[in-house]
Amino acid sequence: MAIAKGYAAATASAPLTPFTFDRREPNDDDVVIAIKHCGVCHSDLHMVDNGWGQSVYPIVPGHEITGVVTAVGSKVSRFKEGDRVGVGCFVDSCTTCAARDLDREQYMPGLILTYSGFEPGSDLPTYGGYSDHMVVKEGYVLSIPDSLPLDAAAPLLCAGITLYSPLRHWNAGPGKTVAILGLGGLGHMGVKLAHALGAEVTVLSQTLSKQEDGLKMGADHYYATSDPKTFETLAGTFDLLICTVSAALDWGAYLNLLKVDGTMVLVGAPEEPATLNAFALIPGRRTLAGSMIGSIKETQEMLDFCGEHGIVADIETIAIDQINEAYARMQKSDVRYRFVIDMSTL
Repeated sequence: MAIAKGYAAATASAPLTPFTFDRREPNDDDVVIAIKHCGVCHSDLHMVDNGWGQSVYPIVPGHEITGVVTAVGSKVSRFKEGDRVGVGCFVDSCTTCAARDLDREQYMPGLILTYSGFEPGSDLPTYGGYSDHMVVKEGYVLSIPDSLPLDAAAPLLCAGITLYSPLRHWNAGPGKTVAILGLGGLGHMGVKLAHALGAEVTVLSQTLSKQEDGLKMGADHYYATSDPKTFETLAGTFDLLICTVSAALDWGAYLNLLKVDGTMVLVGAPEEPATLNAFALIPGRRTLAGSMIGSIKETQEMLDFCGEHGIVADIETIAIDQINEAYARMQKSDVRYRFVIDMSTL
């Protein structure tokens, strides 16, 4: 075992504090990564608070990880010492399952999360990127294009792929009208990506306070959902609406903004169940769908796309000892648009 340093929560809703723990020894197909930056995802908040009921404590969060390779196993062929790399939301999956599908592996059995899971065949927990280094199987390590800075690229490993995957799956592009509901850590990536894909992009936000930002990021239109006239004006407008909000909403009101055969995709995950009137779907043959991150293959595709188009997150860099303050600010939506930890401050 190798000793690692990080920040962890000992129990549900506990503050994050310094934590020393064991990382497994590298195997011959592993990559050892010195972590340089880690994005702070809203999922980290949910997991630290055990909001989804699946957290393993002590918990070292962080699944938007960028860093530099410091060592590779003898069977590693894609990476070498000094390479700029990233790690996203999972670090292993079932490689022998009958249902294995590399294009959709995030939905297959056997997925092992980057944190709050367990190493394959072991009772050793997986610990995330709020730490100084990690050991990851080669097939779950991603290349960061040289054109992207490691700090602002970190949120691409979750926020970026979480929006890229549904945009690609539902064919966002020229001639398509796309709405992004919520201009936060997820939503601002959706605006940038949908614009780069060539879609006509509308931001739906509670107020117009971020309108200038949204338009600069590539939105063609910006509406306040607190204004009832918005729902009259935009009825039947969108081919695709991606909901990035993690709070309870009237989904029916937003489904009515879709065209016939339009799709509303949930990528934000409220902790409480929601109800829905079937007639929000039936008259327009509309679809309510969900989407979760992306495969390793699709995540690398997204990173390469971002490298070609110069797309990164808008970030506020923090020191690791500011993480609890950052969580409190995130709960108030007081960040534009993603916190990223500089791990040199550990």
